[in-house]
Amino acid sequence: MLTRRHIRIKVVQSIYAFDQTENRDLDKQEKFLHYSIDQMHDLYVLLLQVLVEMQKHQDAYMKKSQQKHLATDSEKNPSRNFIDNKLIDLIAHHQGLQETVHNRKLDYWSLDDEYISILLKDLRQRDFYSNYLKLKDPSFTDDKEFAVCVYKEVIAPNDKLYEYLEDKRLTWVDDFAIVNTALVKVLNKLKETNAESSLIPDLYKNEDDRDFATTLFRKVALNDEKLGQMIEGKTPNWDQDRIADVDMIIIKMGIAEFLYFPSIPTRATINEYLEIAKEYSTPKSSIFINGILDKLVKELAASEELNKIGRGLL
Repeated sequence: MLTRRHIRIKVVQSIYAFDQTENRDLDKQEKFLHYSIDQMHDLYVLLLQVLVEMQKHQDAYMKKSQQKHLATDSEKNPSRNFIDNKLIDLIAHHQGLQETVHNRKLDYWSLDDEYISILLKDLRQRDFYSNYLKLKDPSFTDDKEFAVCVYKEVIAPNDKLYEYLEDKRLTWVDDFAIVNTALVKVLNKLKETNAESSLIPDLYKNEDDRDFATTLFRKVALNDEKLGQMIEGKTPNWDQDRIADVDMIIIKMGIAEFLYFPSIPTRATINEYLEIAKEYSTPKSSIFINGILDKLVKELAASEELNKIGRGLL
């Protein structure tokens, strides 16, 4: 689920918080780094539960409509396609998911079900919803395509849901997009036979990615003075104290990757941090950062200080 770019973003945020703290506690900040990363799993589980809760609420809504004194024919004999959606049923009965909801106390929607009502109101107005209800005996593929469409078209873009999640946990603000992407990929690949093993992906691709987060954070935090000295003289028109804090952190992280991560190509490092700068810093930051990192790469290569192994990594 987690990409190297998102790991870098989390490290940028942690270094920024560490730099802003008067009583610097490296271990405490490192724990928060991993805590903020682990929160992505909670967000993933919570968003999966939205589909289940929408199904439950629609079932209750249907039963209530059937009991009306002057119920219409469509209310008396409604389509059960959404209620019986086979993919959503797999989610609802996934043991590992339900255990996570219970253990992590993620049963938010039982208390804040007004957001489920908002999403259902939107869904009922969609053409793809009415077309799905007209299907006779929908297949698992039909059910999956519908569930994915609900997520992509109704849940993911909903501003009120986003604001709610932002208020719940600040770390989720930057996680929302990547979790949405991961969740849709998982749903698209889900089969009736692989749900138990595939529904909840690992947070890290491998142990190397977890080590990368820890090592990158520590290399930047512990070598702050050295990395700062390497930047001196590379910004003739700017004093270091005039460089935006985030820009300075991004540059230091780029240098740290040049020096301490021999298997990461320099161009990959530069490209990643330029993309991060475009999203998290000023409009001109990426040009500024690119100039400094490019200059440093050339200098480190000339002095044979560039620590890279393997062909094509410079």
